[in-house]
Amino acid sequence: MFFRMKFFWVYGLVIALSGCGGATVMFRGDSSHTGRSSSSGIEKLDKLKWKFNLPDKSYSSPIAAGDKAFIGCKDGYLYAVNTADGSLAWKFRTEGNIEVPVAVSGDLVYLASWDGQLYAINIENGATQWSFRTEGQIYSAPTIHNGVVYFGSEDKHLYAINAETGAELWRFETQGGIPTSPAVKDGFAYVSSLDGFMYAVNIKSGQEQWKFRVGARIYSSPAVDDEKLYFGSDNKRLYAVNLKTGQEVWNKKTAGRVYSSPAISGESIIFGSGDSYVYSLNKANGKRIWEYKTSGAVLSSPTIASEITYIGSHDNHVYALSETGKLLWKYKTASTVLASPSAHDGMIMFNSISGELYAVK
Repeated sequence: MFFRMKFFWVYGLVIALSGCGGATVMFRGDSSHTGRSSSSGIEKLDKLKWKFNLPDKSYSSPIAAGDKAFIGCKDGYLYAVNTADGSLAWKFRTEGNIEVPVAVSGDLVYLASWDGQLYAINIENGATQWSFRTEGQIYSAPTIHNGVVYFGSEDKHLYAINAETGAELWRFETQGGIPTSPAVKDGFAYVSSLDGFMYAVNIKSGQEQWKFRVGARIYSSPAVDDEKLYFGSDNKRLYAVNLKTGQEVWNKKTAGRVYSSPAISGESIIFGSGDSYVYSLNKANGKRIWEYKTSGAVLSSPTIASEITYIGSHDNHVYALSETGKLLWKYKTASTVLASPSAHDGMIMFNSISGELYAVK
């Protein structure tokens, strides 16, 4: 069973693109997991627009599409919240905790649960379209690419599922559970396993192209550009790996574990570390561009909107940092912020683990 870290998502845990009808929205913004949003950022904080209180703890990041934001809860429910006023639109029950973000494509929401199932549900009313069962709990946020849903399971497999029908296309076996969300680009899916490897898998055949050994647990989902793949590790490093060969290009040592999934911003890579810093590194060589110190571990994954970086910290704050790493504003929450903020329709949404979902503008 996975090493249960409640700070793990880190999904976090997540970022969403600005949603609209028929849009495809997912963890880290797109299937390459760049961490960028097409929605506008907020340079100056005005006010809290609304707050939605969940009945239990929440570790999954909000994903917004159209007029709704979706967030999972420890009570086993997915909550659909109206983005206009923070009221409840509907909720969907599973048989396990929901600790990773959903993905949305068209009129379907794709939801992974600790009950081992991936669900496709209607975006308007939460009705089930189909469900797919694995043999383990699911901690891997689904990624959608060209009509296929990719995700990993504690049963040690990466799955490729037809997004419309729920039919399995293939599965790829590793030697450990898969806690991260796969990035997909140019014919390959990139995902890590608790066996200490990062894998490149051909999405047509489901066969391994290469694997890169880290020798430590990887909870940071990879981000991919045209040449390299970037991810953090339990050994306190951020890695850059050549996409074609699977060979290391560089790595950067920090003073804390790197569970944060990196974001790509121009020529830089931005991520958080357990040492309480947010780092910006040069993509080419890993040299530091800037760093910003918070007052707690930064396990949240950054969202970039309008060249502003939004990220949470263990110090109960969400930070907005400029392109040069200067503080623009910060917002105090009720508890630790592990999940990733989301930019949508002129708002920044984020949640703290005690169960509050905030929307600020």
